[in-house]
Amino acid sequence: MTAAHDESGSYLTAHEHAAAMIPERSGPLGDVRIVDLTQALAGPFCTMILADMGADVIKVEPPQGDTVRHIGPHTEADDEHFFGGYFASNNRNKRSIVLDLKEPADVEVFLRLVGTADVVVENYRAGVMDQLGLGYEVLRERKPDLVYGAIRGFGDPRTGEGPYTYWPAYDIVAQSMSGLVSYTGTKDGVRVASGPSVGDLYPAAMMVSGILAALHHARRSGQGQFVDVGMVDSLMALCESMTWRYSYTGEIQAPRGSEHPSLCPFELYDTADGLVAIAAPGPRHWERLCRIIGREDMIDHDRYKSSRRRVLHREEVREAITAWTGKLTKAEVVDTLADKVPCGPVNDATDLHRNEQVRARKMLVAVDHPGSARPVITPNTPIRFAESPTGVYRPAPKLGEHTGEVIDELDRLASPPGPTADDPDRVSKPDMTTALEAKEIE
Repeated sequence: MTAAHDESGSYLTAHEHAAAMIPERSGPLGDVRIVDLTQALAGPFCTMILADMGADVIKVEPPQGDTVRHIGPHTEADDEHFFGGYFASNNRNKRSIVLDLKEPADVEVFLRLVGTADVVVENYRAGVMDQLGLGYEVLRERKPDLVYGAIRGFGDPRTGEGPYTYWPAYDIVAQSMSGLVSYTGTKDGVRVASGPSVGDLYPAAMMVSGILAALHHARRSGQGQFVDVGMVDSLMALCESMTWRYSYTGEIQAPRGSEHPSLCPFELYDTADGLVAIAAPGPRHWERLCRIIGREDMIDHDRYKSSRRRVLHREEVREAITAWTGKLTKAEVVDTLADKVPCGPVNDATDLHRNEQVRARKMLVAVDHPGSARPVITPNTPIRFAESPTGVYRPAPKLGEHTGEVIDELDRLASPPGPTADDPDRVSKPDMTTALEAKEIE
């Protein structure tokens, strides 16, 4: 099946109905600086989450830029092509500087930058930073409380070397080798990869957790540490049922479509204009569903009175439900079940842009795109804080857009304030936060 296209052109004005960007950086990580060496998807998604929570993320790029900068798509109103949608979606709220880490002068700038940072994150293959003479041990000598995060396909030898440690990896490789693809697909056995790039995105989320835990430890103890997240490792943890089912019963899970192996009803059902998800495995929801679809006879019937029994007779349950849903639209099914039985329509991009819940939660935000005459839409941060609000305040940066700005900050930090009137002999330690705030005021 090929991708559809919005022929109405509604996507051109979708930003008019999206949430606005917030005016400035804010969030609970406002006092955290992160040096971001990552490229592609896993690493940038990780550092974007941290940036969304207020961290000052400085993206260090080689002269040619992140490898995905020029991957499309580009809007019809973008005459500059500083970057495409792929890069834009994972690099908001960051500043970009260009450094060639094979050049001594740029290495010196990098080391100065690391000296002001709390965290360094990279997702190169194991050994790349060591070959540059900038591995964790080197940086730790300069800054003992540094948290160093590395996302790799198969982990890092510092926490456990394996036969695949130095192999390259991408999302599809991680999905396949972790077992995820082995039981994802159609009931007739056609295996497929997940729609979202979970081989990148889930390890990224795991690294966020690891960094925050290590940062807490560093601030409490003064001791930084190396944080290692393997892509395949992460997806094996995500596929937890595959492991415990094999351990408990010897079952080797196979693709099952949208069915759940232990719960029923708990899948997608046809309607007159699409699909809806209905989940009613418990007795209370099962009874409500049966009454709504006019099948009270199934409530206490021996074949259907528990989820385990309904699993054994899944086809009969599906037939009863689709006899009702098939006569209604998605909206009609959801309106009828709504707050009575867990349900929801299968939405596409157009549906989400029109959805009242999405708008109420401000889950789509209009973001300025350098070089484009119109904003673009991106998912907002789903992590909300009652006392320290977060959000999108800056679009993804142009290559090296903030190089001069960041180096100026480093120069100011290297020049401590002079003696004060109260203590003419005192030389103060430079305050990074004050310097950053002064720069923002400028």
